[in-house]
Amino acid sequence: MFANNNPHSFIDIGVNLMSPAFDHDREAVLAGAETAGVKTLIITGSSIASSAEALAFAQTHPQCKTTAGVHPHNAKDWDTAALPAARLQELLAQESPVSAPIIAAIGECGLDYNRNFSPPQEQRKCFEDQLMLAALLGKPVFLHERDAFDDFLSILKRHRTNLPGAVVHCFTGGAAELEAWLALDCYIGITGWICDERRNTHLIPLLRHIPADRLLLETDAPYLLPRNLPRSLRGKSGRNESCFLPHIAAFAAEILGKTPEQLAAETSANAARLFNL
Repeated sequence: MFANNNPHSFIDIGVNLMSPAFDHDREAVLAGAETAGVKTLIITGSSIASSAEALAFAQTHPQCKTTAGVHPHNAKDWDTAALPAARLQELLAQESPVSAPIIAAIGECGLDYNRNFSPPQEQRKCFEDQLMLAALLGKPVFLHERDAFDDFLSILKRHRTNLPGAVVHCFTGGAAELEAWLALDCYIGITGWICDERRNTHLIPLLRHIPADRLLLETDAPYLLPRNLPRSLRGKSGRNESCFLPHIAAFAAEILGKTPEQLAAETSANAARLFNL
């Protein structure tokens, strides 16, 4: 268990809590996050089914919010009859009109040309449809981009002014990408990737160029376990969890010349502003 002595609370803006990796101890994972000072978890929806599952879970767990959307890997299921879009709207309609919204954003949506689990043309259609839906419903978007910068930027530019907010989740790109996202007034999500000395050499200097009011923190659990996490804290599963978010924050804070308390306060305020928490 990762104990947190930080008086401030954290918000994990991206956790795949409905992953099978958590099927046997989801409640314990939430308890561990609370002990570590992570007060809010935003569960990532990556398909209609996982978004519905996340919403049902969050309806009985007040510390959880969700996103609802279709990941580019699943874009092949976004058919021309627009049935997934209708189902997405049905999910959003399930939210109570008298209580705070549970679905905090549309997504995870975007483009991923790295392995093309769905054809690029279907990814682009799925992405653009979700951006239009987000604009219609007044929801921010939770974005995914990998090896698709030019097409992603072109599509996002067309819709950005109609969107109330956007976060490029799990940012691992270069200076040109960061400049483009900031120019579009996007928030930037940083994960435990920053803690991996094999892959973070370009990311560490870029972290210093992210404005304080645009930085968000996330685990992307169960993926991206911080490589520099002490072995005594890792557990037997080797999976990432929301309780490790303070570790990521402490590492990022050191790079930025801030205290973990300061970074916790700043990033939590940013998340609350973007997601209307």
